[in-house]
Amino acid sequence: MSRAPMTLTDAQKAEVETLAAVLTAEQVADYFGIGRRTFYSMMQRDEEIAARYKKGKARAIGAIAQGLINKARSGDTTSMIFFLKTQAGWRETSKIEHTVPESPSSLDLTVLSDEALEEMLAVVNKAIVIEATATGVLDLEAERFNAIM
Repeated sequence: MSRAPMTLTDAQKAEVETLAAVLTAEQVADYFGIGRRTFYSMMQRDEEIAARYKKGKARAIGAIAQGLINKARSGDTTSMIFFLKTQAGWRETSKIEHTVPESPSSLDLTVLSDEALEEMLAVVNKAIVIEATATGVLDLEAERFNAIM
């Protein structure tokens, strides 16, 4: 034997409209001491409950929106920006462009002094030794390079 589906009284249905202005459907269900699924089922079965819930939400949204518009019209910059972002599609974006200077494709070593070349070679050799130590492999090309120099 199944139970009869739960319903709200006319007074409770009117209360749904008032509560919807400030509560979610889940909170309205909690207010009446019923389960959330039960309240959703009631709104599906009884169009009046669903209509009153929607009407209560719409009235609250309308009242708040009207206050926002009034503040925006009176010159409140924050209200203006909020309204334009949410209703007119305004976005705050920053375009950052970054260019990397082009590297020279070749290096003219003829303009460097012997001391500068020796210093560069020492840095390269040190890097090769560090890499060889870290990997346990000594690059044969580096050995050939050193033999030529």
